[in-house]
Amino acid sequence: MTDRRAHEVIEGLRGLAAAQSELGRVFARSMRMHGTDAVAIVEIISAEGRGEPLTPARLAERIGLTTGATSILLNRLEQAGHVVRTREHSDRRVVTLRSTPGIHAAATAFHEPLSRLLGTVLGDYSPADLDRIDSVVSRMRSTMHTYMSELDPPDRSPAPDPRH
Repeated sequence: MTDRRAHEVIEGLRGLAAAQSELGRVFARSMRMHGTDAVAIVEIISAEGRGEPLTPARLAERIGLTTGATSILLNRLEQAGHVVRTREHSDRRVVTLRSTPGIHAAATAFHEPLSRLLGTVLGDYSPADLDRIDSVVSRMRSTMHTYMSELDPPDRSPAPDPRH
């Protein structure tokens, strides 16, 4: 692949990521909730779908909030009837996040039509093509995670006061 073509593919993937972000904003508006709340709901439902429900700390990592901010967000989602905190683990101190049937149904109703459309698009490709696409996406995601893990963590201390 030429450098130009690689650049075009990367730009296409950036466009896909931007469309995914916009989809999240549209979902949030359709649910009349803050964008971060909607992102949290999608993360909770996705984790449930993988059979790996989230803890509040893991959700905080996934959505890039402090544990304190995540606690406030979860209080809001719990009061709205969108999530419940359960103690399913043998260690009763471990809290598990679960979506409620109502928000799960609403999220499914919103995302399912797109899932069917994307399934139709992918249906145009052979199993070998899909294996190759999956491999490329997986390797790119892994490379991005490795790159991010090698960066210095952001400094969370307050900015210096410019008057001093």
